[in-house]
Amino acid sequence: MQVVLDNLDFYVSGMWATLELTALSFLLALGIGVIVASARVSPVAPLRAAGLLYVETVRNTPPLVLLFLFVYGLPKAGVIYSLFVSAVLVLGGYTGAFVAEALRSGIASVPIGQAEAARSLGLGFSQTLRYVILPQAFRTVIPPVGGLLSALVRNTSLAATVGVLELTGQAERLNTDQTDPIPIFLGAAVAYLIITLPLGALIGAAERRLAVTR
Repeated sequence: MQVVLDNLDFYVSGMWATLELTALSFLLALGIGVIVASARVSPVAPLRAAGLLYVETVRNTPPLVLLFLFVYGLPKAGVIYSLFVSAVLVLGGYTGAFVAEALRSGIASVPIGQAEAARSLGLGFSQTLRYVILPQAFRTVIPPVGGLLSALVRNTSLAATVGVLELTGQAERLNTDQTDPIPIFLGAAVAYLIITLPLGALIGAAERRLAVTR
């Protein structure tokens, strides 16, 4: 393990890039999730169809294929992003489809009387969703969305395939120089645990604190 101790700067740099990639991708996923979930429960049929199309298309396409499309395909059409931005867009868009379905499930769990009471007060669909339904739905779906966040941390390793120097990318770079894969990638695995275990504890604490009592 001496190779790991001698190159801790590689792991620290990789962990920082992984955290940054995770945070930005998750924020994008939440935004997409809210928009798509709202479309899925909208009274407007074309919006429901568009939301369903997005969810089914993205969820059934491997994220690595989407990443290669952004990095290698879109530049052929004149659309060029940096490698890091491409990774954020793909990971955020992919995770957003799953967040949307989790939120849709959370929306369905809110008692129908809540929406009826909001309408009786004169609130429209968007106001009811924003002020009454979504706040309760978010509290309901903390466990599945938390699980998606944890999975996103691991999925950031896909960015290494296109040259983003997150944790896995840094480990591959170090292995190219040192050619000692077992301790190098074991070190990367430990670094991922350092990120995901405290994250899981935070998600569990949030679930206990914000749980909805039915």
